[in-house]
Amino acid sequence: MITITPYGAAGEVTGSAYLVESEEAKVLVDFGMFQGDKDDDARNVIPGKIHRMDIDAVVLTHGHLDHCGRLPLLVREGYRGSIYATPATRDMSEVILLDAAHIQESDYERRRKRFAKRGIKMNRNDQPLYDTDDVTQTIELFEENDYNTPIDVAPGVQALFYEAGHMLGSASVELTLRDGNEQRVIVFSGDLGPPHLPFLRDAQPPAKADILIMESTYGDRDHKSLAETLIEFEKIVVQAVETNGKIFIPSFAIGRTQQMLYYIAELIRKKHIPSLPIYLDSPMAIKATNIYRQHEELMDEESTELLKGGQLYHDLRSLHVCTTAAESQAINEAQGPFIVIAGSGMCTAGRIMHHIRHNIDDHNCHFIISGYQSRGSLGRRLVDGAKEISIMGDRKLVKAKVHTLGGFSAHAGQRDLVQWFEHVATTGTPMTFLTHGEDSARTALKDLLLERFGVNCYTPTYSEHLVL
Repeated sequence: MITITPYGAAGEVTGSAYLVESEEAKVLVDFGMFQGDKDDDARNVIPGKIHRMDIDAVVLTHGHLDHCGRLPLLVREGYRGSIYATPATRDMSEVILLDAAHIQESDYERRRKRFAKRGIKMNRNDQPLYDTDDVTQTIELFEENDYNTPIDVAPGVQALFYEAGHMLGSASVELTLRDGNEQRVIVFSGDLGPPHLPFLRDAQPPAKADILIMESTYGDRDHKSLAETLIEFEKIVVQAVETNGKIFIPSFAIGRTQQMLYYIAELIRKKHIPSLPIYLDSPMAIKATNIYRQHEELMDEESTELLKGGQLYHDLRSLHVCTTAAESQAINEAQGPFIVIAGSGMCTAGRIMHHIRHNIDDHNCHFIISGYQSRGSLGRRLVDGAKEISIMGDRKLVKAKVHTLGGFSAHAGQRDLVQWFEHVATTGTPMTFLTHGEDSARTALKDLLLERFGVNCYTPTYSEHLVL
């Protein structure tokens, strides 16, 4: 008997975690952080069932925080098993987890000083979830494994990674488990990318699955085409140039930032926009970009050619890299027009918070939201048209122009998800569970897969035991 229990990303898009149990082993696929508001922060714990058992192995689909962010908690509580991932995922996870630990430690120290001034004792829950030492121990447990190379990860469990096309190193995971006298193939899609993302190879669907755990982030809609999105982006930049305006792009440091730089370079090369100042204001994004250079073997042909020929660096000669806090703060005094790319992508932390605080009430500023915004996040409130926001203790009127450009998404749209499923179902329709999507998206994709393939997908809830 095999049981799968989702401990996150069930009816939502963060906190990805799945406990897979067979008669011989217990394997955790992803252990990500919940992101959004304070209620989500409170859910970043080790669920009781996992706390009480010995996990044989962790298999990680990719390095985004909502997929790897709770791993240091596990290690802090004594986990010393292996964490299996692709080499690029290991490198990206290190950058992201160290950044998360640093933010937690900095926020704690800031709150501690504020409380001390007021003579108030801090709550025990205000302590950081983990620190940099916990992250260092976590990274030491990583076992790197290449795509399309099977590896035994636990008794009776073999893992195989397939390209997912979502970010550098991202993978769909195929687990082959012994189930009595039979073998079961369970596929976790991970986060799937749309075709033709810059720098990345397209997703490679597994050949078959008995059981499929599939993401549904955009299960209810397709993205605007890239061509239309680039035209819209170009118009925003041209308008900002004409009015000496400022453009701020909240961006995920890994994947989205590199993607945005690629498109900006393309527009400059084609003379659709001038070569205006570009500030990359994210130390984590800077580190991630260096990791891209170390893994050129994972890139598509076009991006490799642009990098090796030096064209990309030439197009981005107006790029300013801001590594220190002082360099970031200096942007406040700079005159437009310019573009700032800063983390985080959902406006929940990082340097973008300071830029929002200083500029959201300026009608001559533009904020471009280019990725998924989870419920409760500041980015979601801006997308939903909030007229006033609370940020870093201040109330601010939203006078800046907020643009949503979904065509830059690194998540597959509905059509892409259906095509990926069709490849997996070539040899037979798998038992399918839809996760990693809000209920409206899951329901829409469920209805479409039923209509097209006759498969009746199930939409599990948090901690629901799926006995197979």
